[in-house]
Amino acid sequence: MDDGEKKLKQEDCSEDNLGAGILTLTNKRLAFDKTRARMMDFSKHMGDTILDIKLKDVTKTWKEGLLMKKICFTAKTDEGNQTYKFGVFSTNSWLKSIENAIDENKNQ
Repeated sequence: MDDGEKKLKQEDCSEDNLGAGILTLTNKRLAFDKTRARMMDFSKHMGDTILDIKLKDVTKTWKEGLLMKKICFTAKTDEGNQTYKFGVFSTNSWLKSIENAIDENKNQ
């Protein structure tokens, strides 16, 4: 993490296209780290950070789903606008936290 960066929220979840990993929200960015798990000894190992998006690049946030609830956001990347959908436990809490972090980041 960078200087002055604070972890606001973190959860073990799954993204529709990227698979299982850990979603992390800081006061500066959203990051997704791929994980590998072994059933034999119930261990989980952190992999590479495959998604690292600055909050200023997030253009839209929303939640969707009735049974399988997801927190979603669209962000500007090198490949153009990309949409990501993460299956997290508390979509309301995640949505509020992301929107608050984006607002606070704009004011800095």
